[in-house]
Amino acid sequence: MSTTLEWPQIRRIDDEAENVSKHVFTKGDAVAEAVLYRYPTYQERTVICCSTQSGCPVGCRFCGAGDAFVRSLTTDEIVEQPVHLLDGLVEQGVDIPAIGRLQIMFMSMGEPLLNIKHLVPALRELHERYPNAALLISTSAPDVNYDDIIEVSREIPTIGLQFSVHESTDEARDALIPFKRKLTLAQIAEKGEAWATATRRRPYFNYCVHDRNDGQADVDRLLELFDPRLWEATLSVICERDESMAVAHQRQRDLTSAFMDKMLTVGYSTRMFDPAGQDTIGGGCGQLWFVQSWFDEHPDLARRSIGSDKPAIHPPAEASA
Repeated sequence: MSTTLEWPQIRRIDDEAENVSKHVFTKGDAVAEAVLYRYPTYQERTVICCSTQSGCPVGCRFCGAGDAFVRSLTTDEIVEQPVHLLDGLVEQGVDIPAIGRLQIMFMSMGEPLLNIKHLVPALRELHERYPNAALLISTSAPDVNYDDIIEVSREIPTIGLQFSVHESTDEARDALIPFKRKLTLAQIAEKGEAWATATRRRPYFNYCVHDRNDGQADVDRLLELFDPRLWEATLSVICERDESMAVAHQRQRDLTSAFMDKMLTVGYSTRMFDPAGQDTIGGGCGQLWFVQSWFDEHPDLARRSIGSDKPAIHPPAEASA
């Protein structure tokens, strides 16, 4: 168990075979997770996924943090996650400035754009510390003012932006992401184009492939919204939010691969997101198995998010007085 100034308890869970480790940061009133990947060595490519909130109010049904929200993290609480992981690599002899490809992704837990006042200074501090790092923001597209994120993206050339689209219709997306104050698919396309115009960089959209949204009609609907000359596409192999759920992983990978072929045919530049450690330590996006236990153990702090199918968490009598 290690510590930092902001996080008095940090638990590390390793899957050496998959080249991935999960780090659970806890303190009296919050929990966060960060995941560290190497491809195939840290010196060649290092990827960090870190949290911007403790829990999440958006309630995405595929995410292990989708059932509860605690609070937004401070700038220091955000920054200390990748700093702690990278300091650990320095102790192992990794030359951080010489890493071939270093990516810090804000996509582990929480909606980054619902914590913009702490995210923006965190981006600036991390860019100052690690100018060679790509700083990648993944958002479910809440209906907020995007001026700040566009401005800091113009200021810092290493910032990337990805929208979690996941479905080809607003109706299907509403069922998956029950948070009401979010952009429609058409509005996401507009915001992405505005960001691209301001930064002269290509935005991404992420799509979770399953057996009800993998047809040619889905490709055609995406094509109407997201111009492949402007947008990059990330196709995600679906992760299981709960470690007790069986993972038909090869089938999910095959579904995603077949859909990728359809996307390539119509002109998209695509990549498959299939993170290591999904089946062993919950290394995939949204697989916050250890955080779910913390929620259950702290019912006075974890408020149920919209869309949660779990019973409401009621504070104990002495906490509600």
